[in-house]
Amino acid sequence: MSVDEPTILVVDDEKDVTDLYATWLEDSLDVRRAYEGREALELLDDEVVVVLLDRRMPGLSGDEVLAELRNRGLHSRVVMVTAVKPDFDIIEMGFDDYLVKPVSKDDLYTTVEGMLTRVEYDDQMQEYFSLVSKVAVLEAEKPEEELAESDEYRQLSTRVDELRETVDDARSTLDGHDDFVGAFQDLT
Repeated sequence: MSVDEPTILVVDDEKDVTDLYATWLEDSLDVRRAYEGREALELLDDEVVVVLLDRRMPGLSGDEVLAELRNRGLHSRVVMVTAVKPDFDIIEMGFDDYLVKPVSKDDLYTTVEGMLTRVEYDDQMQEYFSLVSKVAVLEAEKPEEELAESDEYRQLSTRVDELRETVDDARSTLDGHDDFVGAFQDLT
């Protein structure tokens, strides 16, 4: 394993499932394996960038692991990979994606790649979203003449344009991830 490979944590109480997912991903990623919730919490640290997490496990559930991960302030991207069909309870949960088993190798790999892209571009995307919002508010509230005379507005617009190219590159990588694609479409 190269030191530069992102660290992924696969958590599932079904040992065969954990091992299968890990095997699919370990050629290009540093993969840690946990077979129950408490073990997952022991393996979680700042190095883990993506967690593949089963929801229904004996002892400490995936929902509880997710809550503790967020309580610790870890910024790992979390994909719930579970046989539990999503319901309205997922609205308040702090995960990044939700896959219902069975999951194919291609789907799992594509999802992990999308999460890695989100990690890589997260700060820039957040800045972009914030700046676009400011532009929209200013354009809605100020007359064009006042905007045209403002150095601050021109600098803000220039920064949005600079970030747009990076964000557009990330957007093309995120095709198939409806949450981010939808957000980009709303902004553009």
